[in-house]
Amino acid sequence: MEGDLRGRPADAREKRRDAASSAAIVVIFLLVALTHLLVLASHFGAADPLIWWQQRAYAADDGPGGNAVAPDRLLSPYLEDNNPAACLSRHEASRRWKPAAFPVPPYLVERLRRYEANHRRCGPRTALYREAVSRLRSASRNADHAAAGDRHHTCKYVVWIPTEGLGNRMLSLVSTFLYALLTDRVLLVHEPPEMEGLFCEPFPGTTWLLPPADFPHKLDAAAFSSRSKESYVNMLHNNIIRYGYDAQVLPAYVYLHLETVFLLTESIKLRLQNHTFCEEDHRLLNKFDWMVVKSDNYFAVALFMMPMYRRELERMFPAKGAVFHHLGRYLLRPGNRVWGMVDRFFEGYLAGADERLGMHVRNKQIFPVPPEIMFKQILRCAREHHLLPQVLATSEPPTAEVKKKKAVAVLMLSLKPEYHDKLHAMYYTNATVAGDVVVSVHQPSHDGEQQSDARAHNERALAEIYLLSFCDRMVTTGWSTFGYAAQALAGIRPWMLLPVNRSKMRADVACVRPPSVEPCMHPQPSLLTCQQGPRHLDDSVKRVPFLRHCEDVPLGLKLLD
Repeated sequence: MEGDLRGRPADAREKRRDAASSAAIVVIFLLVALTHLLVLASHFGAADPLIWWQQRAYAADDGPGGNAVAPDRLLSPYLEDNNPAACLSRHEASRRWKPAAFPVPPYLVERLRRYEANHRRCGPRTALYREAVSRLRSASRNADHAAAGDRHHTCKYVVWIPTEGLGNRMLSLVSTFLYALLTDRVLLVHEPPEMEGLFCEPFPGTTWLLPPADFPHKLDAAAFSSRSKESYVNMLHNNIIRYGYDAQVLPAYVYLHLETVFLLTESIKLRLQNHTFCEEDHRLLNKFDWMVVKSDNYFAVALFMMPMYRRELERMFPAKGAVFHHLGRYLLRPGNRVWGMVDRFFEGYLAGADERLGMHVRNKQIFPVPPEIMFKQILRCAREHHLLPQVLATSEPPTAEVKKKKAVAVLMLSLKPEYHDKLHAMYYTNATVAGDVVVSVHQPSHDGEQQSDARAHNERALAEIYLLSFCDRMVTTGWSTFGYAAQALAGIRPWMLLPVNRSKMRADVACVRPPSVEPCMHPQPSLLTCQQGPRHLDDSVKRVPFLRHCEDVPLGLKLLD
């Protein structure tokens, strides 16, 4: 017995040595495997092996019913956080969208991760931010970013000011964020009362909201205009700034006015002010630490026209027709209050349908047309492209027995109730020709007029943009930024209602299907005064293969794959 007791510690020591040897073998094996993984990742061009591994996991199982990693999981780190309740839409919206036709580019994911790290370093409540605000408020000159290593110790900012309707705001905000990505600026958002809580915070571990007290100038849409003395164009014309100036002699901040200007000549034309998309101007603008941007347009298109940005843009977006699709899904997720509205309406009225058709009717073109004319155009579009079943002239159903009927839910979105009421009455009163389809028509709201300065109105508008993006097919109205945002978020090419021919009070073509889901930039940027880069009298579409004129706005431009 005594000998057995003395032998047990030795046995235990031997077992521990065996376990340690086994553990060492496992560690060596894992290190070798990790090395091979890193080599393989670098072979495929991924700067971040984790991004490459996520992309491989997504590609490995993307069939119906599989466990594929949704593209949104690659775009946003919030999908991995421990508090999904903070932004429900970021976790739940993906299962409502149809499968995306645009894979997420690995380099775009890498750039977004780099941006997020810079925002955490330079964003509000950081030491670098307080230092930048101190220089701004004291009207100190800009930092010398050309100094050796200085870019690691100073930060640059672009402040976005909202204007016009929610659709315009979403397009301009995505454009401003793209500009921030290209110029290594931190995007800060001025949030007026009508936008409080509308969107989730997009960047982890920080905020994109600019504390109003931190900026020396009143921040609202009315405070900045094309006449502002801080306007880049005005400072250039008044010789306050000049090309070639060093950063230290420039004013503390610059205002870039990118609103659409209506010029009444023989016809209505749209264009942007000069000195906004010339290379020499952007080299000077990049020297300002602080920039304020106000825009009502999708000026992301113009950034693709500038050679100084094009190479980086092509790396981020190999499919140029998916710019807003990716950045909009990443940046513009509804806050929980709005998402509750979306979720309740979808589950209550749309979820049980076999097919969902979304219609957005915006009867506020340059000259509105009578609702009866617009409704006839909607029916023409639906009939010519087989979007809705035809009805019988009588309410009697067809005599042939139909075993199972297809349920089609129509989501009608408009400021007016007339279109919903007419379509609902048509399918309520009359049977369909084949009798195999049941059509229901639903409208969440009809506010009458656009109320961009009302928070409740903007909440309903955002909820309806997302509801429209969850439909299988959609009809939108030309010129509508509301429709642009929904189609791009969904990644679905809509049937677009075209403007009415005023002389005939009828559209020559009821609707067309654009070749791209990208929004339209209504005015073409003027490049005639550029000293460097593009300077052409001819049409940009003739020179740039991925640009097209918009179907609804002949003078506008849009990106094409």
